[in-house]
Amino acid sequence: MTDEDFEDDEEFVISKSSIKREMQALRDLGKELVEQTPALLKKMPISEDLLENLLQAKKFSKKALKRQLQHIGVLMRDEDAEAIRKALDRIYKPQKEEVKAFHEIEKWRDGLIAGEEGLLAEITGRFENIDHQHLNQLIRNAKKEKEKNKPPKSARSLFKYLIDLRSGNNSA
Repeated sequence: MTDEDFEDDEEFVISKSSIKREMQALRDLGKELVEQTPALLKKMPISEDLLENLLQAKKFSKKALKRQLQHIGVLMRDEDAEAIRKALDRIYKPQKEEVKAFHEIEKWRDGLIAGEEGLLAEITGRFENIDHQHLNQLIRNAKKEKEKNKPPKSARSLFKYLIDLRSGNNSA
């Protein structure tokens, strides 16, 4: 087969840019692994050689670390990057869910203070053990603080109350 035969067959054509992107992704994954704790690294689906190089990288200064990350990127070519990514995702998933819940509660608080139509009804419908009077009082106080440019003490209290509601603690 000549070069022309390969050019006609799109299956064999891999651009230099896509190869570079793949290598950069492996280096980035290696860098992410270097930032993990040694105990966590030992639980990862990686070779002993890569593990050893990751642990060594933690000891290096800036320039040496950069060279070591390049070397780790080369070692990553022989690893199952997908399995490593899945293992990292399992570790990060609880954190991501926690952040998502935190953002939802922030939206509720801001929406309640802004007087969003129907949000209060949605929240009271979602939680059966809600203290309506206390919630309304927190919202009223937070609105007053905002109007008078006072520190958001009641907004923080409202946020805490919403967290407690969501987690089922309801300690009002």
